[in-house]
Amino acid sequence: MSKSHRGLLAAGLAAVMIGAIGVASSTLNAVADQIPGLTGETTATPVAAAPVLKPPTNLPWGERPARLRTGQDGASSKSLKAAGFSAAAPDDVDVPADGDEAPKGRTSRTTYLKSEETDVVPPEPAPTGTSSGTSSRPTVNFLYNVGSQAAEADGVYANLTISKPDLARTDYHTLAEVAVQSADGAQIVEVGWNVDRVVNGDADPHLFVYHWIDRQTTCYNGCGFVQYSKNVTPGDTLVQDTTKRFGIQYFGGAWWIAYDTEWVGYFPGKLWNNTFTKSGLVQVFGEVAASTPRPCTEMGNGKAADDTTSAKVGSVAYLNGPPVELSVRTTSDWYEVSKLSSRTFRYGGPGAC
Repeated sequence: MSKSHRGLLAAGLAAVMIGAIGVASSTLNAVADQIPGLTGETTATPVAAAPVLKPPTNLPWGERPARLRTGQDGASSKSLKAAGFSAAAPDDVDVPADGDEAPKGRTSRTTYLKSEETDVVPPEPAPTGTSSGTSSRPTVNFLYNVGSQAAEADGVYANLTISKPDLARTDYHTLAEVAVQSADGAQIVEVGWNVDRVVNGDADPHLFVYHWIDRQTTCYNGCGFVQYSKNVTPGDTLVQDTTKRFGIQYFGGAWWIAYDTEWVGYFPGKLWNNTFTKSGLVQVFGEVAASTPRPCTEMGNGKAADDTTSAKVGSVAYLNGPPVELSVRTTSDWYEVSKLSSRTFRYGGPGAC
């Protein structure tokens, strides 16, 4: 398990376990050496902890949670598929420090983040002359295939094809996600999978969570996220070439994140001063972050949207929201989107190369 995962899991478990009433002493001892001032003696005064939050009884799609089958730490997405697992913690990787995070795109109802400068560089610098900026800092170009709808709801879920698209070593990431946003697009909660060597240390698909506050970036898999599951965490490697459910639901003062058969954790509503409690806009999309406006990176599973085996966003559904009627669009000539129904579309492609 990576350093960032250990820290995230420890913090989340501490918040949940210490605040619980009647928790077993063995459970307290399990986290004792991770909390200053808390020893193996259960009579010690614990440090202040956030109130315990509990998720809904059922997952967004109506099923009771069940423990995921997870593989051994460091398992690849290909070996997870062969063994019939859903996820596994990755090997230790060096991740960017807070404040020096990998880039993340943003798209709203009428606009989208097209490019930005960054201090983060991919494994291989872009060829000279490919940057669209005039600064010496690298420029990130964002390209999207999007399904969206102005919808006031308590949450959303969708089936996403999880693939292992080819990520050029000069590019930053390729991903697919589900997002709930405020009506003005300023507040956002996201969950999905990404291939990102800067964040994850390899080219496998990984579970990620992210959020925005007043249109300002935060960081992947942290920055206020509270871990709930003892089994699966943001950053875990996911099985490739399959379809899994991803969901977001506001409940009990927090935006909860669900993957497959488990509640993963939550973003507390206090991050937005408890003013962001319903969606005003829902978006599901594929995204590529590249060092050039003509990227060689694949989106989805690398197949064009008119291919019947291309990646798919399927069965989008809202919680206490309107009927789903997605509008779809692409922001480039290199990736395509094809609407199959009001709730489902195919997307992606091989890129410009």
